[in-house]
Amino acid sequence: MTTTATVVPPATDPTFTPPSLGRRFGALIIDWVLCLLISGLFANPSRDGWPPVVVLILEYAFFLGFFVQTPGMYLTRIRCLAWSDGGRIGPLRALLRGMLLALVVPALLMDGHRRGLHDRLTDAVITDAPRPARAGS
Repeated sequence: MTTTATVVPPATDPTFTPPSLGRRFGALIIDWVLCLLISGLFANPSRDGWPPVVVLILEYAFFLGFFVQTPGMYLTRIRCLAWSDGGRIGPLRALLRGMLLALVVPALLMDGHRRGLHDRLTDAVITDAPRPARAGS
């Protein structure tokens, strides 16, 4: 007998508790270092400030749009889901979210669920990621 867990969208879950700002910031730092390394393959990030930002926006569009986590989010065990239904936000909303995040200010304007303006405008929320199942459990 198999049981399927019903996904409760964060917007309707009265027990929803967002992850700490420390985990979110840690994920952003990891992603930023990755973007500096990648942009260093085709530009000089210390001289040109835009290549790492473009890489970050594209990283968010790809990883959040298709996998709900950037590499930094994977390591800090958080993910980005749609606020209203708990599903993926998709590549276009992830691209918009990345562009808004690059502006920095939207991320500082948070509500009670730690949703920045970039999250609210794209119907997104950062949640804890489920821990992987352990072998033999």
